[in-house]
Amino acid sequence: MAEQETAAPAELDAEDAKIVTLARSARARTGAAEGAAVRDTDGRTYAACTVALPSLQLTALQAAVAAAVASGAEGLEAAAVVTDAAEISAESAAALRDLSASAPLLRADARGEVAGVLR
Repeated sequence: MAEQETAAPAELDAEDAKIVTLARSARARTGAAEGAAVRDTDGRTYAACTVALPSLQLTALQAAVAAAVASGAEGLEAAAVVTDAAEISAESAAALRDLSASAPLLRADARGEVAGVLR
């Protein structure tokens, strides 16, 4: 069953605002289609952008989750994706759900404005 996006909160807490900023920076740094960031259960953050190589394709969230796992993260508290898309891909959401069934997934635009949350 596909996850349902809910409205963005009126105000983000500081930790969620931080991962939106990191995701936005990752996207801007490379000019990628998307930027993403995740926060693990120890409070560490990981940011990445879309990977589009001839031999390797990852969504930004898949790349951020991979970085977290490669660094020893065992669970995730939250994630953010900065994208122009109207929704987050199922592949991206699945990567997050591999480590957390309930972490909120924030979808933000290029300005960092959160448009919705998948839970």
